[in-house]
Amino acid sequence: MKNTSTALTRRFAGVAIGLLAALALPFAQALEVGDKAPDFTLQASDGNTYSLSQFVGKQPVVLAFFPAAFTGGCTIQCKAIRDSSDEIKSFDVAYFMASVDTAEKNTEFATEYGLDFPVLADPQKTMTADYGVLSERGFANRWTYYIDVNGVVVKIDKQTNPNTAGQDLADNMADLGFQRRTATASR
Repeated sequence: MKNTSTALTRRFAGVAIGLLAALALPFAQALEVGDKAPDFTLQASDGNTYSLSQFVGKQPVVLAFFPAAFTGGCTIQCKAIRDSSDEIKSFDVAYFMASVDTAEKNTEFATEYGLDFPVLADPQKTMTADYGVLSERGFANRWTYYIDVNGVVVKIDKQTNPNTAGQDLADNMADLGFQRRTATASR
């Protein structure tokens, strides 16, 4: 009987350790500059579904993560990006905000604040885990990823300031040498 009890205890301990390791995995695997950005397919506030793969080979992508719609800092961050829209749109880049909120909540948020860019919804937290931005509390960290035309991460801003997020985004794209749109090109 003692051997059976010991075997069960060891088996339970092994399962528990494996489960804890699996739960910690999303938090431990943050992307780094030079990594290939993971593909995603997510619904956005504009009613469209976007994938990173639809832009690879065509244009860079910027993903600005925020914790939750309708919260103070997140609202400030999204409005700052909205307010810098003309400067941001002068670059030939696809840019998105992203959160773990539902598509419905992000659509309501985008409508209320007149956001003129798509807000991606990741309620299953797959993309946020793949990008390593999922916090212990289950929300996205306020990080911005800059991905080049080849799908490679070229910059990660882990110090995103909600108040200056829009101008910072435009400045970073300029510093990275992202191409500007021509006068005849349209979005």
